Amino acid sequence: MTAYQAPLEDVHFLMKDVFKVDQLWAELSGHDELDVDTADAILEGAAKICEQVIAPLNRPSDEQGVVWVDGKIVAADGYKEAYQTFCEGGWNALEGNSEYGAMGMPKTLVAPIDEFVRGSCMSFGLLPMLTIGASVAIDKHGSEPIKERYLPKMYSGEWTGAMDLTEPHCGTDLGLIRTKAVPEADGSYRLSGTKIFITWGEHELSDNIIHLVLAKLPGAPAGTRGISLFLVPKYIVNDDGALGDRNSVSCGSIEHKMGIKASATCVMNFDAASAWLIGEENKGLACMFTMMNNERLAVGVQGLGVAELAYQQALAYAKDRLQGRSPTGAKNKDQEADSLLVHPDIRRILLKMKALNEGGRAFYLYVARLLDIEGFSSDPAKQREASSLVALLTPVVKAFVTDMAFDTAVDGQQVLGGHGFIREWGLEQHVRDIRITQIYEGTNGIQAMDLIARKVIPDKGAVLSVYLAEISAFIDEVEGHARLSFCLPALRQLVVMVKEVTDALISASAGDANAPGAAAVDYLHLLGYLSYAYMWAIITASLAVSGRDDVLAQAKWHTAKFFFSKLLPKTHALKESILAGSDSLMALGDEHF
Repeated sequence: MTAYQAPLEDVHFLMKDVFKVDQLWAELSGHDELDVDTADAILEGAAKICEQVIAPLNRPSDEQGVVWVDGKIVAADGYKEAYQTFCEGGWNALEGNSEYGAMGMPKTLVAPIDEFVRGSCMSFGLLPMLTIGASVAIDKHGSEPIKERYLPKMYSGEWTGAMDLTEPHCGTDLGLIRTKAVPEADGSYRLSGTKIFITWGEHELSDNIIHLVLAKLPGAPAGTRGISLFLVPKYIVNDDGALGDRNSVSCGSIEHKMGIKASATCVMNFDAASAWLIGEENKGLACMFTMMNNERLAVGVQGLGVAELAYQQALAYAKDRLQGRSPTGAKNKDQEADSLLVHPDIRRILLKMKALNEGGRAFYLYVARLLDIEGFSSDPAKQREASSLVALLTPVVKAFVTDMAFDTAVDGQQVLGGHGFIREWGLEQHVRDIRITQIYEGTNGIQAMDLIARKVIPDKGAVLSVYLAEISAFIDEVEGHARLSFCLPALRQLVVMVKEVTDALISASAGDANAPGAAAVDYLHLLGYLSYAYMWAIITASLAVSGRDDVLAQAKWHTAKFFFSKLLPKTHALKESILAGSDSLMALGDEHF
């Protein structure tokens, strides 16, 4: 089984040649001293720990899983030592507020490292991922005393974080939550309730676990308008910062799952636990979305990281496996058969995997760039535009990237044939692991509804028009390069198609309440293919301008041409499905199912 190798060459190429992050960082407040040489050293250090320390845990920990014994979680062998090494190297503190001990690195540097960590071992990578999400929410919405008390230890990795949102009777509809918080005279609260599906909600890998829990106050407004967010530590933190008594927080059981078996997915019980408010009363939904939006980008990166490993293993197998002869005659005459790579269908699968992975990597870096502009630009107008584009594209990063990542893992299985179905080769684990990325942090169907019903229809496509205008301006700028004739006309046509489909969908939704839901997933995929096409056009344009013609550049040209000729035509079918409306979905009576 091929060992994980961080895709350093592709990341270097995208950061330096395509997105020119050194120019971006020079314009960002607090990042103007970061240079590409420092970034290279950080990336190479991350690759080393992922390849040598984290990746070797992936298969054994999947086989071993986690164990729940009398409320305690026993993690897989090697996790505690690997987590200590990870934190001692400062990898837990790359992202976050430097005032409290983090390094404050830009997202354009952190996101590729996130891919390395989660691609090398997804179950392990979930632990720092949830801590980062909780830290982001505390930093943005917590009081100064709360931030001073909790953030330094979370950035150091001494304490980890968990997000406690879902309850047994409600997931998406958070307005139905029953967890209650009662105010105390000292300004704290007593929180009671049960939460499920809590990733790394209990473990012994860190000294404390900081739960961010959604609950309702007495007399709170009904529905989502009455949700508040609370910080509930596993151990009470004393005024001097030392850990005190165990809080009334316990793990009732763990889930037995299809994938990510080495990650503890817990049922958490709160029995009048001491809690502290984060943000304002009844404004918890906004605080929660700070966590969720951070995690949704992270989930897209996570799915892609595992899909990259699936590609690496499928490619290695295809090169080594001798099977049949090339349709044009024997290529390896000294052997009894040619490698799988001679067969057109195997090449189709591998090129599809490569095109989707590399397009997805460019797309998440594009969105990371927007996040850096939103967070650190000194130009308010650029910040506002970046913020609106991030809101538009976040559901696409989460849903389209993970949908394509799952397809990629399944395709990797197909390359291996029967061995893809056998545990020892690793591909079946990737399918099981990636599957959850399409479900948690809001299912991909919910992401699609968020895109169309909250981001596109309410403003009549205004923010989308900004995105489309950017793509059109890019086409105008580079269409003089003859080598780009294979992609620019198709990209321009797709921009027009998306505009027409969006206008038609907005119009249909005015008279048909089911229209958005009927078209949502197809519409998100249409925007996803547009975004990947834009990324491949940017990539090849950078090569056309630079004249670079090494092995990497040649591979990019061929892969881009495959994407535009073999994958992008799917957008025409998506258009027809979207425009078909909701009648065929809703006409069938319930009794006919």
